[in-house]
Parts: sequence; structure tokens; C-alpha cells
Amino acid sequence: MTEFVRVCLLGEVPMRGAKRVEVDGVPIAIVRTDEGVFAIKDVCSHADVPLSEGEVEGCAIECWLHGSQFDLRTGAPRTLPAVSAVPVYEVRVAGDADDAFIEVATAATVVTPASAAP
Repeated sequence: MTEFVRVCLLGEVPMRGAKRVEVDGVPIAIVRTDEGVFAIKDVCSHADVPLSEGEVEGCAIECWLHGSQFDLRTGAPRTLPAVSAVPVYEVRVAGDADDAFIEVATAATVVTPASAAP
């Protein structure tokens, strides 16, 4: 059974933006898009910098340092120079409007290259 932990309120995450939180000492970027709320490890797999400081476009987040983009659903890199996926976390939103709580699974999902294909 998947265990979840509350990390923030929906209203604390900017629309088409990210907020950095920690779960069990692991930095996680909570990302809000028109498609929903996502959680991805807040470390670029290429350059070890926070993804939460990058731009959000559609269902991707871009590393601000070298421009690698990662799919928020799978963590798979969409552009070079990154070639490794970033772990993603299951998200639940409990409640309505900006007062809703965002809950994140305590265990990440790592996507293999075969399952990351579009």
C-alpha cells in the first residue's frame, strides 16, 4: 500500500510553476500545470541543480542551467543534455480550491527508458 504525506496547500503552488518541499529529507518539486499537480525529485539528473527554479511549460519542467526538459508524468528527459530520468511521485489533492492539501507518495517511481517512450 502506498503511503502519502501532506506537503503543502494547493494555493501555495503557483499556476504553471513549482514549489520545493522535502519528504523524508528528499527535495521534491511540486508542480502545478493546466493538466494537474505533479511531483518530481527536485534535482536535475544532468547537473544536480533544483528543477523547481526552472520554467514550466505544458507538462514539462526545464532545468534552468542547461535547458534539459523533463516530462512531469514520467520524469523522462525530453531534451539533451540530460539522458537519465528523474524520479516522480504519485500525487493526491484532498479538498477543494486553494485550501486543498497536496499529498505526495513517500516512494518514488523511476521510469525505465522503454516505459518512458512517448
